[in-house]
Amino acid sequence: MGKFVINKRKDGEYQFNLVAGNGQNILASEGYAAKTGCLNGIESVKTNSQDDSKYDCKTSSNGKHYFSLKAANGQIIGTSEMYEGEAGCKNGVASVKNNAKEAAIEDTTE
Repeated sequence: MGKFVINKRKDGEYQFNLVAGNGQNILASEGYAAKTGCLNGIESVKTNSQDDSKYDCKTSSNGKHYFSLKAANGQIIGTSEMYEGEAGCKNGVASVKNNAKEAAIEDTTE
């Protein structure tokens, strides 16, 4: 089972990563000024991760594939790592869908 890991970045902002059961990061958030914003972002991932229309798969300028997960308002709440091919990107989406809804939260900032 996956988990959300909350970290504090060097710039002082909070960030979460959704980590799969095998320890691989599958989704990273933007930076949040306050921990409450970060926690709200996690809840948004849990809510929106089950809706296929909230995922946007793209190809980067170097030809690698990645996806973003968007909230109901269209704002990006998380971005994946880079994948070599489209199949890897689709597997990443499936992993977020499988892990996010029931994922525990590990807060490394306390």
